[in-house]
Amino acid sequence: MPRELRRLAAIVSADVAGYSRLMGRDESGTLAALKALRRDLIDPRIIEHGGRIVKTSGDDLLLEFASVVDAVRCVSEIQAAIAAHNTDIPVERRIEFRIGVNIGDIIIDGDDIFGDGVNVAARLQALAAPGSICVSGRVQEDVRGKLDIAFEDAGDQQLKNIAWPVRVYRLKMTGTTPAVPPQLALPDKPSIAVLPFHNMSGDAEQEYFADGITEDIITALSHISSLFVIAHNSSFAYKGKAIDVRQIGRELGVRYVLEGSVRKAGQRLRITGQLVEAETGSHLWADRFDSVLEDVFDLQDRVTVAVAGAIEPSVTQAEIRRANRKPTENLQAYDWLLRGLGERQLYSRDGFDRAIEMARRAIELDPRYARAYACLAAWMHVRWINGWMEDEAAETAEGVRFAHRAVQLAPNDSIVLTLSALALGHLDRDLANAISWLDRAIVLDPNSARAFGLGAIVRTFAEDYARAIDHADRAMRLSPFDPLSSFFSLARGISHLLQRQLPEAVSWLRKSAQENPHNAPTFVCLGSALAHAGQMEEARAAIRRLLKLNPTSTVSWQRQHLLFREDAIEYLMEGARLAGLPE
Repeated sequence: MPRELRRLAAIVSADVAGYSRLMGRDESGTLAALKALRRDLIDPRIIEHGGRIVKTSGDDLLLEFASVVDAVRCVSEIQAAIAAHNTDIPVERRIEFRIGVNIGDIIIDGDDIFGDGVNVAARLQALAAPGSICVSGRVQEDVRGKLDIAFEDAGDQQLKNIAWPVRVYRLKMTGTTPAVPPQLALPDKPSIAVLPFHNMSGDAEQEYFADGITEDIITALSHISSLFVIAHNSSFAYKGKAIDVRQIGRELGVRYVLEGSVRKAGQRLRITGQLVEAETGSHLWADRFDSVLEDVFDLQDRVTVAVAGAIEPSVTQAEIRRANRKPTENLQAYDWLLRGLGERQLYSRDGFDRAIEMARRAIELDPRYARAYACLAAWMHVRWINGWMEDEAAETAEGVRFAHRAVQLAPNDSIVLTLSALALGHLDRDLANAISWLDRAIVLDPNSARAFGLGAIVRTFAEDYARAIDHADRAMRLSPFDPLSSFFSLARGISHLLQRQLPEAVSWLRKSAQENPHNAPTFVCLGSALAHAGQMEEARAAIRRLLKLNPTSTVSWQRQHLLFREDAIEYLMEGARLAGLPE
């Protein structure tokens, strides 16, 4: 057996603080700014101080240095240079790194490195505040007296997945004041974010199941009117990232964070959870729940009751249990729908085709599964707006039937009402029922970013632009990093466009296009808005993108699929024609 290659090295782990928030705000601008920082400020200093870039992925950097003194000197210069660079940049657009430095024995595998030394550096980075550096006690000892740098002792820390406590020190950045990312104001009631539960089953194929458990717990908590609950899509922006809960609390504007894990072995199921106060990082509650798979919904209910009881004593268990009804008695049906939800996230024609097939299997197993019907209706609406239907008349009629069936089966389910309203508003142009369902969804779940944000699209069809803008904004606050945020931005963009507010329309429609470059309707609106604003080169590019996504799109096709009043459609098509949309 070949001998392991090892060496002692200084390891640096760095990542961009609030990267998901920055990308959600301006994907192209963030990528360009990050590349410029790497090119001008970061990479030259790494080379200058003898460092090696081991690997980089998006916002992460892993570096190796032969000298720990060189490593600390390098990262302190990088942080000072970035702080100076950020002086004239608005706070909400600043790119700031969190950096951890450790020294230890590493395993060499080609160009990559592994070992506890690397893992500790990554955990130290997660403890660092934006613009700052955390180092291990061994690093502090080795550089003490060799650099003009002061350290602040943060004490022994039990780092995640590290068996022993590690002494942690923070560098005092002399002459610089690391910028603090914008902090959302706390709501006027107890607020919580539920992070994606870790899949502890030892089987990557079970990842979707752990995600489904997390989403169901979020849904149950969000029905409690006395709580402010961050939507699951924004919570999932932190999936797979080792981030200090204090930073998560700042970025999402919440007082509490729930973490946990799911272990599924055969028919046995274990959920563990811990509730943390975000501001202090202190643990308020932790517990373990065991059950058999058939009782998975009861298990979710027990977790929800325990969490809500720890946060808000006035919340009664009866209220929670009323809100948290079982979506289905058939676990196979539940499993198929979870798989379909995963396929939907790809936002491609093939992905939605597979998702629809999986939802149909769920209904075959449980013909009364309301959420499966609602998902089918909503996913058929996506096929309709993107020109993906083979037999439009038949599939549209089927989508409308599914929407009505879903609401008939679960008239008090906020998710069912929202998805069905979205489908009904598009496929049947029945705005009266669609808006009535949306209003009820919000009453039932005042924390539903989906009900506010997707409903904002439907409200633009009814010319209720002020409410559409307000509801889109509420959705963004409830779910700052939502993968559905492109639809929230689209609602704002359409509302401004049809009120002839072109600068605002262009800004929001550009944002929507950046957030989801695969949604064809965004580009007809963006192309029209840009053409009306006189920005013809970009307008033509938007229409070219539209035609690539939906080759059947013409002025005539759009007229049949746009749901606005006639003068609004004419205004939209006037701009689209100017931008090159064929008749």
